[in-house]
Parts: sequence; structure tokens; C-alpha cells
Amino acid sequence: MGLQAGTRQLHGNLVLLPVVVMMLLHCVSAGPGMPTTSSRSVPFAGFPADCSHLRKTSPSGVYVIQPARSPPRVVWCDMDTEGKGWTVVQRNTYNTEITWKESWTTYKYGFGNVQGDHWLGTEYLHLLTQQGTYKVRFVVRDKANATHYAEYDIFRVESESSGYPLRLGRFSGEGDDYLTGYYPKKGGIHDNMKFSTVDKDQDQYSGNCANSYGGWWYDRCQNVVLNAKKYILWPGFCDKGDCTSSLILVKPTDVC
Repeated sequence: MGLQAGTRQLHGNLVLLPVVVMMLLHCVSAGPGMPTTSSRSVPFAGFPADCSHLRKTSPSGVYVIQPARSPPRVVWCDMDTEGKGWTVVQRNTYNTEITWKESWTTYKYGFGNVQGDHWLGTEYLHLLTQQGTYKVRFVVRDKANATHYAEYDIFRVESESSGYPLRLGRFSGEGDDYLTGYYPKKGGIHDNMKFSTVDKDQDQYSGNCANSYGGWWYDRCQNVVLNAKKYILWPGFCDKGDCTSSLILVKPTDVC
């Protein structure tokens, strides 16, 4: 199945891209905090490769990007977080309407609403991070409404043929490194793990971790999991899986 065909499989409010693009250009000024067509940094015919190519003065909101070898994608660009120009690839809230227990193909092409809870698409994560060297910021909000983050100076998702494994670089941020560190009494490790879904088990556990939570880079099963309904786990911040929200942001890094 080609990428163009895959766009027809987007769920929820992610409708067919040609329709989305026309609606975006026609209606984007209607909602609060949404950029007007005049605030876009590129013309309709030439989409940026990611949100880092927008002008620094552009507001956060819905934009169209086009990673190399990819059809155009509607995304949320975060122009407020430190450094600006972040492409949002995941957003989740504790009481989300999304179950997150979706199939491999659904995860591949993405689902949800870019203005709310959503998954960009594992294939598009791969295409996006093949363009150069990217970094990632994982953000969670705890029950006290405090925000915490973990950043890795390299973030890459490999190809579908290799199982969409996760590659992470050096850790910085708050708390301990629960993604590249090995924790045998928890879920092992996440770095270098293949992506697993309810219908494609690629973890190192005897069962299928995705059956209990959702698609993720599992080992045995998790130290951290952000793709789940009523269970957003980050040790030290939300030990009981009770984070109120999560966000995954990516942008190019200076690391060679």
C-alpha cells in the first residue's frame, strides 16, 4: 500500500488530505490561536519539511508540512515551547476519547485530531526523521498541573521493514532517563525497541504489551508509556500512570 493510499486510512477528524488542505486555507482564521493564511511562511505550492522552517514569529497552530518522499501532512506546529519550531507528533490526555489500541496500519498512517489527541503516523515519523538529525522532547503534566520534560539530542524512527525501531541519543531534562536506561524491575528499555501494536507483537515479553495499553516501543513491557487511555506513565512524575497529559515534539538538532 502506498503512502497516497495510506492517507485514506486516517481516522477521526483527519480526513482526506486534499479536503483538509482546502478547508485549512479557507477556515484556519476562524478559531482562536489558529494562524491566518497570511501568517504562513510558505505559499500553498511549497510546503516546509517540518515546523522549524516557519518564521519564528509565526503563531502555534495548524500548518501543512511535507517531509521528503512524503505527501503533505497536516500537523500542529508548536511555536511557544523553548526553541520554537517544534512539530507535534503525539498528544494525549488522560480521559481521551481515543482508545490507542489501534492496528499496525492505523498507527502507520496516523489517527486523531491534530488540534487535540492524535498520533502523526509511524511511517511519517520515519520519513520526517530521515531528512536529517532530529531531537525530541517528551512532555508530561502531572496531577498537580506541573509540567516535566525529557529531551534526547537524537531521535529517529527506522523503516517499517525493520519494525519502526526507536533510536535515541543523549538524555537531558528532569528526573531519570527511563527511555535509554535499562530498568529490569520495570519494563527493561525502550531505545532500539521495535514498535508493537495489538495486531503486530514485536516486544520481548511473552505476551503482547500493546493489548493492555496501545502502540509503543516496548521491551518487557514498559518503563514509560504515553499511548494509552487513562494510563499515562512516567516514573517519578506519574508512577501510577496518572499523568493528565503527554506531548511528543520533534525538530532538527545541531548534533551531527
